[in-house]
This record gives sequence, structure tokens and C-alpha cells, in this order.
Amino acid sequence: MKDMQEAPFIKEVRDMTANMYRLGWDERNGGNISYIVPEEEVAKYADIQHPVRSIPLDFDAAYLAGKYFVVTGTGKYFKNVSEYPEVNLGVVRIAADGKSIDLIWGFADGGRPTSEFPSHLMSHIERLKIDPEHRVVMHTHPTNLIAMTFVHELDDRSFTRTLWQMITECLVVFPDGVGVLPWMLCGTTEIGEVTAEKMKEYRLVVWAQHGIFGTGKDLDEAFGLIETVEKAAEIYMKIAHLPRLQKIEDQNFVALAEAFHLDYRTDFLDI
Repeated sequence: MKDMQEAPFIKEVRDMTANMYRLGWDERNGGNISYIVPEEEVAKYADIQHPVRSIPLDFDAAYLAGKYFVVTGTGKYFKNVSEYPEVNLGVVRIAADGKSIDLIWGFADGGRPTSEFPSHLMSHIERLKIDPEHRVVMHTHPTNLIAMTFVHELDDRSFTRTLWQMITECLVVFPDGVGVLPWMLCGTTEIGEVTAEKMKEYRLVVWAQHGIFGTGKDLDEAFGLIETVEKAAEIYMKIAHLPRLQKIEDQNFVALAEAFHLDYRTDFLDI
């Protein structure tokens, strides 16, 4: 059987976590990723008939029964994932009753999935209902975006509008906008539920004074959404205290949407 550490889906997560740590978004044990992978791919690298152990799940994930995930571990540091994937990552399968997970590989030190895993699963469920190609939930702590949540109104419309106005590409990259939540206690069922509710409308949900949840069909898409939002937030934080002599007008957004054939939140414009 092939070495799981060399599996393409493990290598993707190893490279991604290293890059996110390099960017300064995932200090200490901050941030987490879960990534749906096909059973046939997992079976090339592990004995899926004989799980290592069962781990209780504090959430009814029956909707996802039988699905396999690569997931980062609780208390694990992104900076260590690339060198020690077998300790910092796990490949898990949602049990048939949805109340536990089967550990197929990883968490070699007795570890468990991130404490945010139930929140991830809730978001996976809602995004899969909308997009069958959905595969990734990514949570991270982008510096400028977090700073922005201290000085900007925390409603979906105004927050999205400000981000759209910072870079022309923003409307193109996330025409569906971003959802925004006020500060909430992390690692709880409540924050998972309200995040998943937002995921019915958005692929990105901002957690004020904390970070962001991004989703996508692969790691690149989820990361690309987040890095675009972070770039826009960085520009905003650099100019927020300065007088604006120019801006992207709402009629410019209309022209942009027509040129790129975008299905966007027209209710977020003042036209």
C-alpha cells in the first residue's frame, strides 16, 4: 500500500498550511482545514476496512455519513503540519449513524480533529446542498480583515460593499458577497449553526475579532477567496483614515458585472 504522507490530497494540505503559516494568518494553533476526499483515493493509501479508532462527534453528521475528510488536529500548529503530517492531520470517515468518526490515518499521538470540526461539518452540509462540487472549509485569522472588524459596521451589505470598493477584482471573485457575524464564543454549536445559516447565501463568513470561514471546490478556491478579501481589507485599513478622492461607483459595478456575466448581489448596490 502506498504511503499516505505522499498522497496528493495530503501534500496539498501540507503545502497550504505551510503557506498560511508563512503569511502570518495561523499563529500558534490558530486555523483549521477540512477537505472532502473520495473514498477511492483514500483506499489507495490506507486500509479503510480497519479504522485505527473511533472518535465521538458532538454533532449529528448523518447527512455526511460515509464521507472522508482530511482534517487538521485540535491544538496543532500549522507550522508543524508539513514535517509531521501523521501527527497533525487525520483522515477520518463519518460513521453511518453520524455520531462518531472513524480514524483511518493520522493523529498518531492520540489527537483528535480540530474543535471547530462540528462547525466545519455544518458548513459542509449547507454548501453541498447548494454546490455538489463543494469540498473545502478553511478557517484562518487574516490580520487586516480582523483589524477591519474593529472599525467597520458588522452587517453583510455594508461590509461587502466596502470590500468590493477596494479592488476591482473583488466583485468578480466573490459576487455573492460575504456574511458577517458579531463576536461569538468559538468552538460551540451555536457559532457553527449561525455560520452554516450564513453559508446558505455566502461562501465566506467573517467572524468579527476572530477570523474567517472560506469554502470552495478545492483548496485553491477557498484560499483564493480568503486572500482576496484579506487584500481588500489591507487596502481599507491603509486608507480608512484618509479622504477619498476617487472610488468605484455602483454604476461601475454594474458595468463590471455585465462584462464578466456575474450573478451578483444587486441588492447590495444603491441603484
